[in-house]
Amino acid sequence: MTKLMYRLFPIGFLLLFASQVLAWGPIGHYTIGQIAEWQMRSSTLERVDEVLQRESISGVGIWMDRIRSDTSYDYTRTWHWVTTVDGKYDPSIQEETGDAFSALLTLKENLKSGKLSPEEERDQLRMLIHIVGDLHQPLHVGQPGDRGGNDVRVYWFGESTNLHRVWDSNLVESNRMSYSELAAELQRRITPELVKEYESAKISDWLVENAELRPYIYNIPDNGRLGFQYIYDNYHIVEERLIAGGIRLAAILEKIYG
Repeated sequence: MTKLMYRLFPIGFLLLFASQVLAWGPIGHYTIGQIAEWQMRSSTLERVDEVLQRESISGVGIWMDRIRSDTSYDYTRTWHWVTTVDGKYDPSIQEETGDAFSALLTLKENLKSGKLSPEEERDQLRMLIHIVGDLHQPLHVGQPGDRGGNDVRVYWFGESTNLHRVWDSNLVESNRMSYSELAAELQRRITPELVKEYESAKISDWLVENAELRPYIYNIPDNGRLGFQYIYDNYHIVEERLIAGGIRLAAILEKIYG
């Protein structure tokens, strides 16, 4: 895992007990999108805005979650996660309809091709934005056997839930910041050196990064009760993942539209 993870500290982690579950969204996805917008050149951002028909990058961050009930997009249902034993991509253990890793590679190439209709390009760009976010939520790069922590029952400040939901929403919302406040706080920590470090990683490296976080994520008490200590131990990971996701989303969009 990047050494920068250990230099990022929790902000306001003692302010909230249990928050309403929403899904690294919307706060996580919005934050990543906002950071990406701030990292991009204005000319690239203008081109992306045109493709998105004036929707913002942050605003479309949870579009893929919203279309789950639309059967015409059923082929994307498995594109929100990827399964890996040790961080190395293994196509033999993925869903037949694809996964987040393979989908992201395909979407990148499609968007670069210039062969998509305006509506196809808009849809595929919205998918790419969402998937980059998902690939920076560690439990969307899950290990076999527990469905990305969905089968791990825990208590969040006494409320029964599961580990995946804690990482999707509870941790990222535990500082009671709006996404714009959180993005601004994290943006202040970004340096040219940090940008260079995160941009240098391949997408396959992202999987390894997330797998290396599992000892921290699964370090839960025998009684499954999570609270302030778990926030203190892990909120810096959330911050680091959001920063990395924003920087990398900006870099990908610059390569496609810059």
